Amino acid sequence: MRINKILQKDYTLSSLYYQIKLPLDVEILIPADDPVRLLSAFVEGMELSDLYQTYGKIKKNQATPRQLFKIMVCASMNRIYSSRDIETACRRDINFMYLLEGKPAPDHATFARFISLHFAQCSKKTLAEVSKLLYSLGEISGKSIFIDGTKIESVANKYTFVWKKAITKNQAKLFDKILVFVEECENLYGFRIAYNGKVSLHTLKRLRKKLCRIRQEEGIVFVHGTGRRKTHLQKSLETLETYIAKLKEYNKKLYVCGDRNSYSKTDPDATFMRMKEDAMLNGQLKPAYNLQHGVDSEYITWLDISPRPTDTRTLIPFLKDMELYLPFKYQEIVADAGYESEENYLFLEENGQLAYIKPQNYEISKTRKYRQDIGRMENMKYDEKADCYYCKNGQVLTMQYEKREKTASGYRRTVTVYRSNGCSGCPFKTDCIKGNNCKTPMEDRQKVLYVSKKMKEKRQETLERITSDYGTQLRMNRSIQAEGSFANIKEDMEFRRYLYRGNANVTAQSILLAIGYNINKLHHKIQAGRTGRHLFPLKQTA
Repeated sequence: MRINKILQKDYTLSSLYYQIKLPLDVEILIPADDPVRLLSAFVEGMELSDLYQTYGKIKKNQATPRQLFKIMVCASMNRIYSSRDIETACRRDINFMYLLEGKPAPDHATFARFISLHFAQCSKKTLAEVSKLLYSLGEISGKSIFIDGTKIESVANKYTFVWKKAITKNQAKLFDKILVFVEECENLYGFRIAYNGKVSLHTLKRLRKKLCRIRQEEGIVFVHGTGRRKTHLQKSLETLETYIAKLKEYNKKLYVCGDRNSYSKTDPDATFMRMKEDAMLNGQLKPAYNLQHGVDSEYITWLDISPRPTDTRTLIPFLKDMELYLPFKYQEIVADAGYESEENYLFLEENGQLAYIKPQNYEISKTRKYRQDIGRMENMKYDEKADCYYCKNGQVLTMQYEKREKTASGYRRTVTVYRSNGCSGCPFKTDCIKGNNCKTPMEDRQKVLYVSKKMKEKRQETLERITSDYGTQLRMNRSIQAEGSFANIKEDMEFRRYLYRGNANVTAQSILLAIGYNINKLHHKIQAGRTGRHLFPLKQTA
């Protein structure tokens, strides 16, 4: 009889009716040192007023925004990122039941809407509130921040690329066709619409008005289908509409691209970047985001999402964004060589912050090949009073002129040009003057140096800082803390690809991940008795 009850939608009909032995209070089953208890207490200490403002009304007997936030952070801490997997965990996992406090498990759509419609609007304010709470607990210093970046793949398809260079090239070809077409229309219909051999989208719209007026005045009827002959006017209008639609498409793609070189059709905010997929740096271009972490005392106190593949132009937007939200201002900015630029040095100086940025030539300058390269400016003798350099052969490189250069970010820098007039017959010429990209023969070439004095000065200042005992300690902590945060997220938390599209949703998912990382880190520091420690000490050599 019991076998017949198996084929029922209600599986309780075939149960053996065991006596309930587990306690109904699930909190009793959770260990006292479980990190889910720390998560619940930590979130209860937050206001989350910005999150509540994104809701019109909150239904009774359903999970509150605070409980949903706890569940999403707990899911990140336990490497659960799919909204359907989170729903399953709420029905089966005792830790998630504990956070729900007896409320029914939300469905997967509720969690997806929580990220895209609610948390995405206040994610950075929430991260700032977490950092503020850690600061009040004395867990972060508020003095030194370690910055680094990594690329995380977008959910977009890797074959949906749009390249700015290809659009510009095709647009130029289209304009050539349009110019020929406009000239044909001018000769055929007897009017002039293009001036100085230039056409634009506005020119094509004016041409369309003129052709439509001719059709209305002459009463020309357009035909369609096989076996019907189209008039020249109909052919011209159809060709014109094709050109207008194509030109609008190119303009739209260039607008979406902005100052980037590419984007994805299925995720326009993602940029194609070279991904490091193995230890040999083999990889391919994929739609991704450049995730920037600011770490203080092993906690991620701030992050930002950048569409730029390199880190050089991400530092200033990162610091400006951080100052808008955090209640304290960092005085020491520690970063690797990828962030070094004259613009970044001057910004930090004007902002009252000290730069602990490793120069780009720091590691290579230790090699014998670098120190023996007589063609480098660093290996030449410089006379500050005469403002000139002396090469290995004793020839003088005098200052010729100064020129202004504009970088990709719009920053203008001054470059001083030094030139030698006595390179003919020099026995070291081939070792000093390198490069085969010049059309001038080697015997006619002269040594030229392009020097940014401001960059040289700031690089020397930061070099003295990072080579001091304190600077060495900061550099060591940057490699441990900033790079360690990415190692934990990618390897321990197994997060390597975003599940949402768009910059706002990607930022929200990154912040949930960072908060989960911070709670895990706080839990481990409490259990290990390491709370309140901000920097790892240098190893003392015997």
